[in-house]
Amino acid sequence: MRTFRLVISCPDRVGIVAKVSNFLASHNGWITEASHHSDNLSGWFFMRHEIRADSLPFGLEAFREAFAPIAEEFSMDWRITDTAEKKRVVLMASRESHCLADLLHRWHSDELDCEIACVISNHDDLRSMVEWHGIPYYHVPVNPQDKEPAFAEVSRLVKQHAAEVVVLARYMQILPPELCSEYAHKVINIHHSFLPSFVGAKPYHQASLRGVKLIGATCHYVTEELDAGPIIEQDVVRVSHSDSIEDMVRFGRDVEKMVLARGLRYHLEDRVLVHGNKTVVF
Repeated sequence: MRTFRLVISCPDRVGIVAKVSNFLASHNGWITEASHHSDNLSGWFFMRHEIRADSLPFGLEAFREAFAPIAEEFSMDWRITDTAEKKRVVLMASRESHCLADLLHRWHSDELDCEIACVISNHDDLRSMVEWHGIPYYHVPVNPQDKEPAFAEVSRLVKQHAAEVVVLARYMQILPPELCSEYAHKVINIHHSFLPSFVGAKPYHQASLRGVKLIGATCHYVTEELDAGPIIEQDVVRVSHSDSIEDMVRFGRDVEKMVLARGLRYHLEDRVLVHGNKTVVF
């Protein structure tokens, strides 16, 4: 069913839900899903509604125009999206294939409602797998001594393909601050650690040396600060003293795939609202 997704965050006060609901009802809007959250600590309110598109007398632009006075009255940060317009996704990976292969399979199986515009990699190892899916593959090598030309090309490709979200599916390079800023809350990363523990490289090795009993993965938005962006999704798996580092890596890969897929799905379905460095996920 085609729906419009209305996503709102604003200072909390009396009357927000009533005002929005009355607006939708006055235009015969049929709400199929409604989610609300009031954050007492920050004094902020969050809302997500799905409305049957065929129940409304107008499209997105007219909706935006009609709703604007309410948004202004309540100082709302808001957006309205149409499920008929699939988000364009650019995937990025290095040599490890598990996360990329999983996303491609889910997309191929119609589990992810998006368009995968292309895959960008700093290695050429995964080309045949990607091109089997009929998706363009761009090999953009990164020179450790001068990374600027490579990331200029990455930025050009992202713009060329009109990407609305970029997914780092085990892309083992740190994005430059300019790219992080330009695509704030639009670049999703999977970190093979239950952040904020074990930031940076080889987290499973760090976890093994620490003797942890749980390892996990974290899907988060990329910011200029390494592995410190707003967290979208996390999960864990139990390990024991008898598990080797190789075992942890194997267990971790399964968790990484699930967590990244769920995080991307939440983003595609407009379920993630960012406030400061935290998220509300409906």
